[in-house]
Amino acid sequence: MGLPQKLLDKLACPKCHGDLDYDKHKSRFECSHCREFYRVEDDIPVMPLDEAQKID
Repeated sequence: MGLPQKLLDKLACPKCHGDLDYDKHKSRFECSHCREFYRVEDDIPVMPLDEAQKID
């Protein structure tokens, strides 16, 4: 199914409110400013702050 473009355009990092990059192959949103990512499960972004993981 995939994520709709309208959603991709509106999502922001819940921590810094900056832009997120969607990595379709890894199923996650990445914040280059915070150096963290948020996973996507079953086409649903999982974005509570305590769910963020550091980008290696």
